[in-house]
Amino acid sequence: MPLLIVGHCGLMGAEPENTLRSFRRAGRAGVDAVECDVHLSKDGELVVIHDAEVDRTTDGSGRVADLTLAELRGLDAGLGERIPLFAEVLDAVRVPVQAEIKDPAAARSLALAVRRGRARDRVTAISFHDEALREVRALLPDQPIALVTGRSTATAPERAVALGAGMVSCELGYVDPDVVGRCRAAGVRVIAWTVNTAADLARARALGLDGVVTDEPGIVRAAGAGVRSGA
Repeated sequence: MPLLIVGHCGLMGAEPENTLRSFRRAGRAGVDAVECDVHLSKDGELVVIHDAEVDRTTDGSGRVADLTLAELRGLDAGLGERIPLFAEVLDAVRVPVQAEIKDPAAARSLALAVRRGRARDRVTAISFHDEALREVRALLPDQPIALVTGRSTATAPERAVALGAGMVSCELGYVDPDVVGRCRAAGVRVIAWTVNTAADLARARALGLDGVVTDEPGIVRAAGAGVRSGA
């Protein structure tokens, strides 16, 4: 079965992460989906940025939740790019979007943005936070959701079933055949992050994963080449 190839924060190995430039690059590279991260600004706008603070990825400082959209828009997120709104990411790419809810407070806004954008068939809400996924599902009963896990990967199959999640996105280092087997038995797909080397990709294939999340254009090419060649 072909691997689902997800561009992480767009394609952050090649472009500034979580910027429109990065998402467009991922689309051109041929990913099957892109992953982005959502937070709420001080004035309640759904913005795309990984961290709770702007310090690492922009030329500013402070908490996202303490800055208005206008203040966030004034920051350079790399190569002159600005922090985008989630709605702008939907407009920038044609492929499906995995929207990771970093702050559970953003769950309701994400559900509303999906509804407003008539994007239910394009968006999967993903999160480490069970409560955020439960809120999305309560507001949008048919919306696809996926559980993200790191150290808690051993419990991923059972948590996914309890949430009604059709997929888990696990940190590669914590995935093992037992987790994959229990997910398979429960009808839950398994993808892994972050797959950035040939060795990572080989491990993902050996585990029989359904997909990979990557920063790197080279992995997008290698994963696609492997599928086309029947590897």
